Amino acid sequence: MNCKLHIPAVVLMMGAMASAQVASHTPTSALQPHESSFGVPTGRPVARVNGVLLTDRDLLREEYTIFPYARQHHGSVPQEMEPQIRSGAMDMIIFEELVYQEALRRKLTVPSERMQTAETSFRAQFSSHEQYQQFLLEEFHGSERLLREKIRRSLLIDRLLKVEVENRAEVSPAEARAYYEKNLGRYRYPESFSIQTISVLPPPNPTPEQLMEERKRADEALRQAQSTGDYESFGVLAEKISDDDYRVMMGDHHAVPRNQLAPQVVQALLASKDGQITGLIQVDQAYTIVRLNKHILAGTYTFADVKDQLRKELKEKKTNQLRAALDKRLRQNAKIETL
Repeated sequence: MNCKLHIPAVVLMMGAMASAQVASHTPTSALQPHESSFGVPTGRPVARVNGVLLTDRDLLREEYTIFPYARQHHGSVPQEMEPQIRSGAMDMIIFEELVYQEALRRKLTVPSERMQTAETSFRAQFSSHEQYQQFLLEEFHGSERLLREKIRRSLLIDRLLKVEVENRAEVSPAEARAYYEKNLGRYRYPESFSIQTISVLPPPNPTPEQLMEERKRADEALRQAQSTGDYESFGVLAEKISDDDYRVMMGDHHAVPRNQLAPQVVQALLASKDGQITGLIQVDQAYTIVRLNKHILAGTYTFADVKDQLRKELKEKKTNQLRAALDKRLRQNAKIETL
């Protein structure tokens, strides 16, 4: 199943929310019936969960959440992706319905002030009262009661997922440190060189005359490179005269591991200090000039360096595991039919 963090209804219900995470339980005015790769939504039942019908409108909203790029292309998606997207969307709307039913079974409630805040925030997304009324008419037959029920449903889903997933997925600093110390190999980095280059490349199958011309160009490139004084000026020159693809990035390769560089380049860099420019280095029939920005010795990232990203990764992993376990548990005694 597609395991994604749940997002409250009030941020899901406008057409501009293409980046929202979970939208199947909340209607969107931008998703009115129209022809698409997924078909034309008509309210046709697509699944039954413990007797509750889910429709192709619910499915389409979730399909757009999974593949929001399709919004910009009149609903079309690559044909080979359709089955996977549809399957993921079906799993998600069934999961959300199971979560909602479990919230009702536990008799969870939404405080009135929370409902009022959600309704107010939702209305504020519309540019005018007329736009809001049009949405209400198209999605809920003009019934504010049905809209409130949909908002309450979404908030109940949020509440149960917060208890069962979000709160339990928190990763303490102690947990993160224990993982770090047990997996130190992940945080080692090799000796590398942060470099910029200017390259002079020969044409395919060069003639002797062309090789001579290439050497002249390389000598001139070296002369100009040696007149540069810093990263910026070397980069500007690389953009103007270099033949390699890195010219569009000011010749910057960032940090390159030692074992990925030609031996003659490594030899020249080991003889250079940070900020220095090598002479011409010939690799096969090409010439390159390298600016050494920093020689980085092999080492290990400290826990302080990685702790924030590590806690984020571990939380995401726990979230996925908890959601999958919850989905499995809720499905055990559920009657689910796809139609």
